[in-house]
Amino acid sequence: MEQIKFQPIGIIHSPHKTPDGTPIQPTGARGIEGKIEIFPEYTDGLSDLAGFSHIFILYHFHLSRKYSLKVKPFLDDQKRGLFATRAPSRPNPIGLSVVRLVDIKNGNLHVQDVDVVDGTPLLDIKPFVPEFDVRQVVKFGWIGEKTGKVRGVVDDGRFST
Repeated sequence: MEQIKFQPIGIIHSPHKTPDGTPIQPTGARGIEGKIEIFPEYTDGLSDLAGFSHIFILYHFHLSRKYSLKVKPFLDDQKRGLFATRAPSRPNPIGLSVVRLVDIKNGNLHVQDVDVVDGTPLLDIKPFVPEFDVRQVVKFGWIGEKTGKVRGVVDDGRFST
């Protein structure tokens, strides 16, 4: 198979200067503001985006290190299969967050609920559309009993060393 290459389309700026202490999900980062700087050659693609209240941002976990197929996730003390977690150290270190789009000015997206480390390369943006993206979930594995705990959980460095 051919190698796949991505080029960043921008940079995510946030108050989180290191992974350690960064909220682990956007729900744990409620109200935290950030700015996404879109590179000039991509700003025309921002047309019509202001009509959406939330967006998906896809980014490169540029600070993650060696991955393991069994990990101890932030919300659990038991090792789990990597693909049953949202751990940042992965074979392809791609992150996904849903953030609130507050404003767009001069090629910069002003967002809230940012759970991303400052300086993270942005790979793509997609609008969040409830009709497309919200599903009736009937089971969500081992994490089902732990989701209410996410607000107080921050990165403790386990995936960036």
